[in-house]
Parts: sequence; C-alpha cells; structure tokens
Amino acid sequence: MEKKKLAVVALGGNAILRGTQKGTVEEQNQNVRDTLENVVYLIKEGYNLIITHGNGPQVGNILMSDDAGVKMYDLPPMTLDMCVAYSQGQIAYMIERNLRNVLREHGLERNVMSLVTPVVVDEHDPALQNPTKRVGRIYTREEADKLIAEHGWIFKEEIKANGGWRRVVPSPAPMDVKNAELVERMAREGNIVVTVGGGGIPVYEDGKGMLQPLEGVIDKDLASAMIGGKVKADELYILTDVPYIYKNYKKPDEEILEVLDYADAKKYLDSGMFGEGSMAPKIRACLAFVENGGKKAVITEATKLEDRRFGSKITMHYE
Repeated sequence: MEKKKLAVVALGGNAILRGTQKGTVEEQNQNVRDTLENVVYLIKEGYNLIITHGNGPQVGNILMSDDAGVKMYDLPPMTLDMCVAYSQGQIAYMIERNLRNVLREHGLERNVMSLVTPVVVDEHDPALQNPTKRVGRIYTREEADKLIAEHGWIFKEEIKANGGWRRVVPSPAPMDVKNAELVERMAREGNIVVTVGGGGIPVYEDGKGMLQPLEGVIDKDLASAMIGGKVKADELYILTDVPYIYKNYKKPDEEILEVLDYADAKKYLDSGMFGEGSMAPKIRACLAFVENGGKKAVITEATKLEDRRFGSKITMHYE
C-alpha cells in the first residue's frame, strides 16, 4: 500500500478573524468553517494532516480583556504565556468542532484531536529584548499613544490593511516541540491533529531540566515548519490572505513568483524583497521546512487549494 503523504497546514490569522471584523464568536466560527471547507480537498486527496494556527488577534484581545478585569475588578493579571494557552485552547476547539461538522457533511470519517502544546525556546533569545510580534487589533495613533502612556506597551505601524498601529510583544524562535513523536504517530494513523496553536506556549528548560513559562508569542509559521520537520512531513501549506508570493509587492514592477527553489528564495529574502511584518517570516518558515527534509512548501489562499495550479511553491530544487 502506498504511504500517504503527511502535510502540515498552517491557518493564518485571516482564516479565523478578518481585519474589518469585531471578532464575535459567530464571525470567527464562520471564518474557520469557510477555511476548512477548502482544506477538505487535501483530505479527499488522501493526505494525512496536522493543522496549526495563528492567534495574533485573539491573544491581543485576551490581553485587553485581562487588563480591563484588572482595572475594574482588581483581578490578578494573566501572564502572556497563559494568554497564549487560553487562545490555543479556544481556537483549537473552534477548528475541531467545525472540522468534525465539515467532514460529516462531506461523508468523510477522520478523528480530530487538539493538543495544548508547549514549545521550547531559549530564555536568552535576543528577540525577547526586541518585540516584533503583532497582536490584538489595529489602533489609531491617538489610541496607541494613550495605551503607551497607561501601560508602557510598544506599538508598531501596521503596513497592511488601511494602516494604523498594533501592539508588539517578544517573539522568541522555537527550538523544540513537546510531544512531536506522539503527534506524528497519531497523524500517520489517519487522525487529524491540531497542534502548536499560536506558535505554541513558550517555555524554557531551567538548569534542572524543568519547564518554566516565558513571556512571548512564537511565530506560528516558524513553529509549523519546526513540527513539520520533527514529524518528517512531506509538505507545508501556509494559508494567508494573498494567493502568491510577490516580488516588489504593490509596486509598479510587481511580479508573481510561482515556483522558487531554495537558493532564489533565500536570495530574495536576504535582499529585503519581502516585508518583515508580512511575508518574510513565512519565507523563513518555508526555507526551514525544506532545509529539514520537506519536499515542498506552499504559500497561498485557502480558496486556491483545489486549483490545479495554485500558490507559490518553494522547494530545494525546481520541480
């Protein structure tokens, strides 16, 4: 019997919450359901799947709600790692419930299981001193200035959508994923596994080998590439809000880069061709995935998965 391909599918933030939405439960569930309808194509093609997801908007909203509770009711504040865990369980539940319903409607039988996943980082990672991960909603300059004055939060200008400002928090690089062997075994048995949500809950190992919490939000694409390497996945799909990788994006000489080998993708990345707040982290994740044995990494919109030719593909060599 031919061995089934194993793919990691990373759901971007827009798969759960769109930029113009308030983030109601109804909105998020509908977005998740719409995205998963497109992922069904891979299941029908016989793939075994691991699903990962972002949490930027949700973890930011949790932080704001937590802050309001501290102010109004003198509740003890939640740490950032706890907020990540909160968002991980919340989103994984939405994915699992909606995917079970979508599978049933398509007459497909697969178990779906969600894992709350710690991801090990370096407690001395320089990224902890240079916040870059965008979380929460977009604010006006005046709103951001008020929050900076009240809390000392750090904001950066938003380069997508219609501009504005978003809070940034530290984003340490993932080093190891706990329970990776279990994830691989379950996925290869045909179970769909939801894991490393929001990049995973950041932890570090102390001098005694004990896991300790760390304040940060790990990039979900880098974490997705890492779990892909750990489980020896064949393919990585990063689902985002653009159908292709673009050279000189939104410039007069914009060009679609449909198929890239490792060397060209790295050359364009090193030259600053891709925005640090948008495409660059996704390119790094794809490069890391193929470096570690992945056969193909694809960046595209969820709606393009079923197209015969879709998305931008990064491989070690041209296909």
